[in-house]
Amino acid sequence: MTSAELRQSFLDFFASKGHTVVPSAPLLPSSPNLLFTNAGMNQFVPYFLGEQAAPYKRAADTQKCIRAGGKHNDLDDVGFDTYHHTFFEMLGNWSFGDYFKQEAIEWAWELLTQVWKFPKERLYVTVYRPDDGDPAEFDQQAYDIWKVLLEKDGLDPSLHIRTGGKADNFWMMGETGPCGPCSEIHIDLTPKGDTEGKLVNADSPYCIEIWNLVFMQFNAEPDGSFKPLAAQHVDTGMGFERVAGILATTKHFTDYTQAPSNYNSDLFTDLFRHISNMSGQSYTATMPANRDDLTGQEMTDVIFRVLADHIRTLSFSIADGILPGNEGRHYVLRRILRRAVMFGKRIHLPKGFFANLVAPLVEKMSPFFPELKAQQEIVHKVIQQEEQAFERTLDRGLQLFDKFTLDGSPGIDGEQAFILYDTYGFPIDLTQLIARERNITVDTAGFEAEMEKQRARARAAQKKDIISVFEEGEKIHSTQFVGYDCREITGVETELIGTFESEEESYLVFDQTPFYAEMGGQLGDSGVAEIGDERIEIIDTLKDAAGHILHKTKKASHYESLIGQRALLSVDCDRRRQIQRHHSATHLLNWALRETLGDHVRQAGSLNAAGHLRFDFNHFEALSTEQITKIESMVNARIIENATVKWYEIPIEEKPADIIATFGEKYGAVVRVVDIGGYSKELCGGTHVHATGELGAFKILSESAISSGTRRIEAVTGQSAYTLSESMFSQLHSLSRKLSCKPEDVESRLDALLDQRSELEKKLRNIEQQQAAAQGGSLLDNAVEKDGLKWIAASVKVANPNDMRGLAKDLLGKLGEGVVALGGDFDGKVTVLAMCSKGAISKGHKAGDIVRELTAQLGGKGGGKPDFAMGGGKDAAKLDEVLKSLLG
Repeated sequence: MTSAELRQSFLDFFASKGHTVVPSAPLLPSSPNLLFTNAGMNQFVPYFLGEQAAPYKRAADTQKCIRAGGKHNDLDDVGFDTYHHTFFEMLGNWSFGDYFKQEAIEWAWELLTQVWKFPKERLYVTVYRPDDGDPAEFDQQAYDIWKVLLEKDGLDPSLHIRTGGKADNFWMMGETGPCGPCSEIHIDLTPKGDTEGKLVNADSPYCIEIWNLVFMQFNAEPDGSFKPLAAQHVDTGMGFERVAGILATTKHFTDYTQAPSNYNSDLFTDLFRHISNMSGQSYTATMPANRDDLTGQEMTDVIFRVLADHIRTLSFSIADGILPGNEGRHYVLRRILRRAVMFGKRIHLPKGFFANLVAPLVEKMSPFFPELKAQQEIVHKVIQQEEQAFERTLDRGLQLFDKFTLDGSPGIDGEQAFILYDTYGFPIDLTQLIARERNITVDTAGFEAEMEKQRARARAAQKKDIISVFEEGEKIHSTQFVGYDCREITGVETELIGTFESEEESYLVFDQTPFYAEMGGQLGDSGVAEIGDERIEIIDTLKDAAGHILHKTKKASHYESLIGQRALLSVDCDRRRQIQRHHSATHLLNWALRETLGDHVRQAGSLNAAGHLRFDFNHFEALSTEQITKIESMVNARIIENATVKWYEIPIEEKPADIIATFGEKYGAVVRVVDIGGYSKELCGGTHVHATGELGAFKILSESAISSGTRRIEAVTGQSAYTLSESMFSQLHSLSRKLSCKPEDVESRLDALLDQRSELEKKLRNIEQQQAAAQGGSLLDNAVEKDGLKWIAASVKVANPNDMRGLAKDLLGKLGEGVVALGGDFDGKVTVLAMCSKGAISKGHKAGDIVRELTAQLGGKGGGKPDFAMGGGKDAAKLDEVLKSLLG
């Protein structure tokens, strides 16, 4: 059975059990706690939490996952063992308040033993038995179900059912959130299969966990308690690479002589063949006997595993719009790529080898993951550019390694190893290898200490969510927003229901409001609130975590006395219209970018202000002038079309695939769609124009990089675009008047003037060179003999210090053995230089010493090499006198 057949068999089996087969979620997670999607259940979290109603009671899928960086980090182990990966697939079946332990356990056993023909006698299962201090009770229900199944198949439950505490058999989403006991299924892959379960959860490569069945019964609360869930769920996860590897290694359970390895399946062996063709070396499936002392073939096999794993991670990530960069998840990807390149160099793979692995990976995986094929060109280009950039960084890293070690140092200390790792992409294992080849040590304990400091910094900066389950009937009080229509945002009647104060401002909370609170890149509204006889200026509008819309005002202590009174709210309409024009323009810009550059473009941030917009997006290179012009033209064409802008709400589970959701945003059960002309559809809670014609015009001001892999466009529309065009038009007419030509002839007139200037500069340069040559002839005629050498020391009139250097070089060449010292006054700054021939140096005359002596007398400093030196001074009046002193 091939890996593709195995994956399809799993999905078909659960489809036959009434499960909806759902596609994998992208690798970019919605949770702020995660760098990458790292488990099958990530996309189902809103269903488990009760934030959204599940559109199906049962689901099955294979989920793309990455575990590298953060809490779940397998990166440094990849290649050195048989089972760690940075990228893997998690097969899973799910129940959302439908079936529970009975069906989950029976179907797992049926698939393994009846469909895939796993040998029953080699399978062992675990159930939860709490240790002291662990939550909940012994999972008697799961035990009883397993007992019946095992006895039915002639197996001894006392032998094939193992128990474990919280560490192994109680699953938690995080510090808070849904959790519950789990039941694992393990397989004994020892040659005889007679370990009687003694290797279960004993970290043996010969006894592998293949499936984990999680029974969600509780919610872990922030206070440390465990609250029973109103609805019970099932979450199962099976390591696809593990099962594929088991089937391949045992030749479908007919041969147990080979050591178990995930890398034995065709998921990897197809890639190994391509690596072998490039390197001329073969993969032999050896495992390091000692990680600190690898044989040649062991190192080769480690490298094969590293490259095959890492190309999967990079290709799938980039296809999902996550590009290598300098921060967060983007930097993790850059480190993975650099690790691959570093390892590849150990077997002398040619430059560009890593990008060449994209094509075979796409060929292998795209039949099930079509996004790889759709994004193949982008994936290849991004990896190619990153690889080329790292080649330059690598050279600097190796130079730094040499600097650390060539001073007689006995080894690389922890801080140095961390710099090589963090800045130059040197994995610690490769730093150790290079060090071993040079017979020096690496302070791995010090390196780990530096790594822990970095992890502590990351933990301190990490944004965390308190996960809690919303039980039916629970409500969170929030302010009702009634200001989407600009025609209805003045004179809105409401009631003041609360006030808050900070050190410098006061905040008013109303029952309902037309004021938009800053969110999604759109700035908050300003305006006025009339309460009784008071007219209060609203400076800004914000929103707190509980959903209150906070109207920011100047600090005042009496606002609390106004609570309960009727209020009239009026938004600054002109400012709001300007802001929402820019917001609608960002949607059109996003559409045009994706149409022009590709679907990999993802919004990375935005600002919609009254005067301009700013849009950040993921892309791997600067936009060309032609691309910017095309994007601008596309947006303006849509503005002229005057297409209708619609917005409406739908349940999140009914969101069509062509509606763009911003990665990293958390959405509720009902979402708002903004649809511009049917071609631009995004989830958005902001305010917008009613038709694109309201934008008037669109002009891009700049396009730049804000970090590696992230670009920024700044642009204007509406009144700001008109003001810009009027300013540019006025400047053009002003220039045309000054140049005495028509506005349309300004460019050609400037070209002519620049050409004329260039010709004049050439003529001036020739005159300066002639003058310098004339000075040179006079200086040669007046050269002084001293110490058997010819000396020239004088101040000169030349255009700049570079010309003075050229003159000195020419003079020394004509002088023969001797010394030339020149000085000049350049806009009040004195520059002196000296040149010495080989004969002069042999007699003890060094240019560096001469310049130091001269500049010291001139109130400056300088120095250099024995044959040439340069410096500066302050006292121009003494220049001739100081230079002549050399000839005395």
